[in-house]
Amino acid sequence: MERYAEVKLKQWLENRYRKPLIIRGARQVGKSTLVRNFTKEQHLILIEINLEKHPELDPVFRTLDISNIIREIEGLTGQKVLSDNTLLFLDEIQAAPRALQALRYFYEEFPQLPVVAAGSLLEFVLAEHNFSMPVGRIEYLHLGPMSFEEFLIETDKNLLDYVINYDLVTPIPKTAHKRLLESQREFLFIGGLPEAILRTVQTNNLNEAVSVQQSIIETYKDDFSKYARQNQLLRLHRVFNYIPLAVGKKIKYSHISGDDKARELKAAIDLLIKAGLATPVYHSNCSGVPLNAQMDFSKFKLLFLDVGLMNRMCGFDWLAIRAMDERKLINEGAIAEQFIGQHLLYQNTPQNPELCYWLREQKTSNAEVDFVISRGDLICPVEVKAGKSGSLKSLLQFVLDKKTAIAVRFDLNLPSIQNISHKMPQGRQAENVSVQLISLPLYLVGQLYRLIDTMRKSGIHNN
Repeated sequence: MERYAEVKLKQWLENRYRKPLIIRGARQVGKSTLVRNFTKEQHLILIEINLEKHPELDPVFRTLDISNIIREIEGLTGQKVLSDNTLLFLDEIQAAPRALQALRYFYEEFPQLPVVAAGSLLEFVLAEHNFSMPVGRIEYLHLGPMSFEEFLIETDKNLLDYVINYDLVTPIPKTAHKRLLESQREFLFIGGLPEAILRTVQTNNLNEAVSVQQSIIETYKDDFSKYARQNQLLRLHRVFNYIPLAVGKKIKYSHISGDDKARELKAAIDLLIKAGLATPVYHSNCSGVPLNAQMDFSKFKLLFLDVGLMNRMCGFDWLAIRAMDERKLINEGAIAEQFIGQHLLYQNTPQNPELCYWLREQKTSNAEVDFVISRGDLICPVEVKAGKSGSLKSLLQFVLDKKTAIAVRFDLNLPSIQNISHKMPQGRQAENVSVQLISLPLYLVGQLYRLIDTMRKSGIHNN
């Protein structure tokens, strides 16, 4: 299956200053398959070692003797590691943590050898070991679920051109728009995990995704015992089951459980974040860039790993998803917000995936913007409206407070750019607020940064 991350891998491979690469991401997002497909496309000789299956290599890596490590790998695989056109892939590297430290010496002693590492639950290994990571000697690539564009490549490639070539000027035909909305609705059900998409494509049966999703969910639960103590397991299951129901809502520990202490629930959430199963979206004051410099870590929402898994855990089957009208779609589990959020997270895969939102809590007038992103020095609020209409009150309040020049709304309408001017009550007075509103259908989320950059080039700046 084609992944856009292969472009990043190619850039890495061709970089004359290439360093060993660690691919990070939750279990089942396709890290190993990505490497195998990439080496095949690039006509490379793949030397793959699954360190979970070869515990005898752990003491070998502990020596940090790279020449000896290479000899042992060659003895195991029967392949010459340092021959031309090879790529060494250390999979499940968390099973031999010192292999992470050894990456530095691969870089220093054999820089000509491309080395890729990947592993599930890698964050736990890093937290539990006191060795120093090879800072400045490795690179990272963060991999999430497949995007809607990658989904279209597998399911309806003819529609892909309307998405990747949209330019804010040329209209999308209404017939194509309708088909894209239907495909996007299917994505909400299937989700972006490669195995669920592959099974659906192979069988031409949407409901085949259900058994895959359920199996993956059980795999995640089985993993809990690997990184949580016995007395934490029940709490971890409780939090895991709660998150899909709470997407889009500010987390309040009392809503999760009245029996557990806040610090215990926070610890459970932190474990699931480390496992890649949840991502925090922190409140930021958003008064300047970088946005993460102004985050308030006490106020946050959570995104689940994948919208398809989220719907499975919420109990929605295909008939329920297909039958949802626009109002129900936005109210039932914040499905649209999860879809938008997981796409925004991984559009810049080499960087650490993070998102923020904006929240103003006042006695008489609360306001909340679903997401806030930045490009260069341009700050842009993003609202998600799953239906064809919805209030812009919070979005306009943000524009007024932060003096932003553009704002984004995702809904089900055809794309448009509108000059919005509105009077906002401020105490006993009213202030005029003006903004260029980019209104996009949900299925164009993967193009958002490209479209904002297009507007930046045309001279749009924050006021």
